[in-house]
Amino acid sequence: MKKVAGIKAMDNATKKRIQVLANMPDSEIDTSEIPEWTKDDFACAVPFYSLYKPRKEQITARIDADVLAWLKSFGKGYQTLMNELLRKEMLESQDKPGQSIVSTKR
Repeated sequence: MKKVAGIKAMDNATKKRIQVLANMPDSEIDTSEIPEWTKDDFACAVPFYSLYKPRKEQITARIDADVLAWLKSFGKGYQTLMNELLRKEMLESQDKPGQSIVSTKR
């Protein structure tokens, strides 16, 4: 299994506790301290995927000076904007199977 920075591997005692809980029937789980959700609770809920925040990596990249100037013209947060534009392009290209990105320079 791949190691993730900042997350320790589970020890055997923790693995055993999780296995015991996983094997426990629902009828034996005490939920008396957990309130039932109301319609208001569901109305305020957000989808789990909206909480997703991918890990960032610092890189060094060369981009054309005019592209950088255009990004910086939007002010503070131009790197975030660049990431958002790249993410949008990535997601759109994933929706189109069989299509590959082609460089504009040959």
